[in-house]
Amino acid sequence: MDLIDKMSKHCIPQISPLIKNQEWWFVGEQVGGDDLWVPYCAFHLGDYKKAMEGYKAMTKKPDCHPDVWVYLACTLFFLGLYKEAEEASLKAPKCQLQNRLLFHLAHKFNDEKQLMSFHQELEDVTEDQLSLASIHYMRSHYQEAIDIYKRILLQNRDFLALNVYVALCYYKLDYYEVSQEVLAVYLQDVPDSAIALNLKACNHFRLYNGKAAEAELKNLIDISSSSFEFAKELIRHNLVVFGGGEGALQVLPPLIDVIPEARLNLVIYYLRQDDVQESYQLIKDLEPTTPQEYILKGVVNAAVGQEVGSRDHLKIAQQYFQLVGGSASECDTIPGRQCMASCFFLLRQFEDVLIYLNSVKSYFFNDDTFNFNYAQAKANVENYREAEEIFLLIQNDKIKADYVYLSWLARCYIMNQKARLAWDLYIKMENSAESFSLLQLIANDCYKMGQFYYSAKAFDALERLDPNPEFWEGKRGACVGIFQLILAGREPRETLNEVLPLLRNTGNPQVEYIIRILKKWAKENRVSL
Repeated sequence: MDLIDKMSKHCIPQISPLIKNQEWWFVGEQVGGDDLWVPYCAFHLGDYKKAMEGYKAMTKKPDCHPDVWVYLACTLFFLGLYKEAEEASLKAPKCQLQNRLLFHLAHKFNDEKQLMSFHQELEDVTEDQLSLASIHYMRSHYQEAIDIYKRILLQNRDFLALNVYVALCYYKLDYYEVSQEVLAVYLQDVPDSAIALNLKACNHFRLYNGKAAEAELKNLIDISSSSFEFAKELIRHNLVVFGGGEGALQVLPPLIDVIPEARLNLVIYYLRQDDVQESYQLIKDLEPTTPQEYILKGVVNAAVGQEVGSRDHLKIAQQYFQLVGGSASECDTIPGRQCMASCFFLLRQFEDVLIYLNSVKSYFFNDDTFNFNYAQAKANVENYREAEEIFLLIQNDKIKADYVYLSWLARCYIMNQKARLAWDLYIKMENSAESFSLLQLIANDCYKMGQFYYSAKAFDALERLDPNPEFWEGKRGACVGIFQLILAGREPRETLNEVLPLLRNTGNPQVEYIIRILKKWAKENRVSL
């Protein structure tokens, strides 16, 4: 099964670098006077390093207000310095902002016990509820996040930014058109929002193509908000995604620890380049937490398993696919159903594969990778007629040159009584181990299906490449089979003229006896040899 390109339609644009900003609601007018405003502004401009330096300088003053420690902790959090953030926050007096920060740190540390403890301290106030919605979002509980956002919007119609967060959730749920509609409400008032324009571009990527998305994203380049550091990285990252990976090796590696999707997209890039080992090195230590990460780890392990013949890797891949496809949140999604199909494919349970692929095939009519897997599943349940039709829909030259494709198509041709087309596939191949294997397939399948002429030709070619007695026996049986078809009137008599040279190509002593019988019959029936 070709799992390597499975993600080709699922490169991951970075959509929400500031989704976490909804967690922090603090002002600088009551603590620290004018000194607090500079780091406060730097923080909200996304310049967390400058904000951190400002707050650190304040903590060194003898009259520093203790609340500054939690502000410093927030900047450290956004710089990815989670341990330092925790240490700084614990130096501050207990407050709701501190609780929200520790709530998010518990999520980062995967500490479920602490997470639930801080969750219980949340109050029914806007700031805490927004923080809870953010955690729901990051834990892929998108509907729960939407419910919170909508409830707050009903009470506060002027909280326009919440429309962006709702749109982000709908994007994650694959409701791209709904996401666009909700997003338009915000863009009408804030047309130069980096986050909103980026999300609009991501929706275009899903709904249309990379070109349409790129056109939307380029609107960000000249507007003032693109001066934000996060926006510059965001644009560079997503332009790579929308461009089908162009410039990936220059742009993505420095962003691996900045934008989470950068690592995943670099893995996808290496998979597309058939560099399976490099993709494995990038992802082997990643502990998956989202469906996309589980799927990608499954794809990489399947690719490694196929490349090196490792049952262990294939088993790991099957388990990852089953985890996603069997989960309550993904079982009815298109990726979830593809995962279950992949799981059953690796288990070679092709009837089950088809149940899942049939349920999503309308979304992938012109998708070559989908059709490649779909056709293989059809062929494995011996539905060769439909399998042939699906194989012939494939346009991708790389797939069409793959031996798996050629061998399955040849088998479908033979099973559908089109042995000549299977022979033509062999003729177009260069001499190699794969062409030898295809010859064996043609020879044996044609014999099995009573298409003895092409079976004899294939066994003859095999015998000339390798004087194995089994190939002579196969050729002898096929030539006798041709003669039987001629006697039954199902093969033209003139075919004998092509059978005799095939027989003479061997030094086996049985040849003369068979040729003598054929010549005698030809003479009696006035067939010119």
